[in-house]
Amino acid sequence: MKRHPRVPFHYAAMDTLIQQLINGLTLGSIYALVALGYTMVYGILGLINFAHGEVVMIGALTALAAIKPLAAAGVPGPLAVLGGCLVAMLVCLCLGLIVERVAYRPLRRAPRLAPLITAIGVSMVLQQLAMLAWGRNYHSFPQLLPATPREILGAQISDLQILILVVATVIMSGLLLLVNRTRLGRAMRATAENPQIAALMGVDADRIIALTFALGSALAAIAGVMVAANYGIAHYNMGFILGLKAFTAAVLGGIGNLGGAMLGGVLLGVIEALGAGYIGDLTGGFLGSDYQDVFAFFVLIGVLVLRPSGLMGEKLAERA
Repeated sequence: MKRHPRVPFHYAAMDTLIQQLINGLTLGSIYALVALGYTMVYGILGLINFAHGEVVMIGALTALAAIKPLAAAGVPGPLAVLGGCLVAMLVCLCLGLIVERVAYRPLRRAPRLAPLITAIGVSMVLQQLAMLAWGRNYHSFPQLLPATPREILGAQISDLQILILVVATVIMSGLLLLVNRTRLGRAMRATAENPQIAALMGVDADRIIALTFALGSALAAIAGVMVAANYGIAHYNMGFILGLKAFTAAVLGGIGNLGGAMLGGVLLGVIEALGAGYIGDLTGGFLGSDYQDVFAFFVLIGVLVLRPSGLMGEKLAERA
């Protein structure tokens, strides 16, 4: 009997690899946007804002609340999504300013444990408020973009994935330019280095810190819309695991380092996708996509044990 050639197997393996890389890059772009909120706040205050995941959730649910009536009124899908994003960014920006002013500013000179406990408390409060406002049910995200996938090297990528990758790349590039090339960015870096000396040089540290929270919250709103669109649902509890994964990405890249947060987010997304795709096959599905969260926390444990400062966080880790 004639044997079947082995070439199709290699093609299939390559197609699977490319598909998982596309999925991982899409997911990693979202993680990177959320991780930027963690790393900006830590870089300027030395504070882990564990309520950031809930800001992402508020952004997703707020955007949905705006998108559905716009779509029902006949507004084209892309414009409805854009309108929902703008509303979510405005709401989350205001929320970030309120949280910073009420919960974190009074504790800047308190022992490190006090802001940490407060951040966890703010996270729980936001989660419960969202449950009261939107209920416990899952909310479906309307299909507003063409669902027909495109083929790239044997793998499939949707218009939504392309949009997520493009928007995330533009936002992250713009943020790097803002921090490194503008007057506001210089003020942010000066405040992160030494708030007291920055104040002597004419920098309003309180204003810069508030703007940092606002900017991170606006990015969280965009990430929330991306998550809801990518998975097709939003829920009052969606920010918890997402926030922990984004924190893992920030630690992986070097928390406090913008480039590190971006690198860590992309790497974590790719690790998750490859782990769910390949390790799931090797274990007969026992550690498949249903257990993909495990890989993120394996990465967190490994980084904390082997390289606590992260891939790009040497200087900031020493200063902190």
